[in-house]
Amino acid sequence: MNMREEVTFSRTADAVTIPSGERVLVPAGASGVITQSLGGSYTLITDRGLMIRVSGKEVEAIGKTPQNVPQAADAPALTPEKLEQLVWEQLKTCYDPEIPVNIVDLGLVYLCELEPAEGGGTNIKIKMTLTAPGCGMGPVLGHDVKTKLEAIPGVKTAEVEVVFDPVWDRTMMSDAAKLQLGMMW
Repeated sequence: MNMREEVTFSRTADAVTIPSGERVLVPAGASGVITQSLGGSYTLITDRGLMIRVSGKEVEAIGKTPQNVPQAADAPALTPEKLEQLVWEQLKTCYDPEIPVNIVDLGLVYLCELEPAEGGGTNIKIKMTLTAPGCGMGPVLGHDVKTKLEAIPGVKTAEVEVVFDPVWDRTMMSDAAKLQLGMMW
C-alpha cells in the first residue's frame, strides 16, 4: 500500500537503490519516509534524497517485522496442485518497488514450471520480465522471487531467469492491475 510514514534507522541496514539496483548501507540514525509497503518490502525516500528498497530481516532496522512465508502443515502431503497454488500465491507477494501491483498481475511472469527434484521435493523454473529493459532492479526482483519460492515447504530449488522476449507492455496486465492503476476506461 502507499503510505507516508517517517522512520529512523535503529541500526545500519543493507538496502537497494531504486532504480539502479545498487546495494547501499544506510547508517544507524538516518531517517526517511516510507512511500510504499508491499510484499514485506518497503520503498523509502531517505533524508539524503535516495529512493531505496528495504526488505527481509533488514526491515527490523526501521521498526517493522519481517514478513513470514506461508507454511504448509505437512510439506510431503502437498499435492502438485496445492504446491502450484502456493507458488502463485508467493509470486503475488513480489512487487516492483515503484509500482504498487504484484508481478503476477503486472503480467511479468511468463513461465512457471514445477518439476519433481531428484531425491524428493520440487524444482521451480520461472521466466519473468521487467516493465523496462534497462531497469537495474531486475536482479533484485529475481532474487526476491527465488528467495520467496525456495522458502515454500517442499521446494528444493527455484531458478529465476529475467528475459526480455517478448517485450512487456501494458496489455499483459490483469484487469485488476489496470483498474488499480487507473488504466481502465
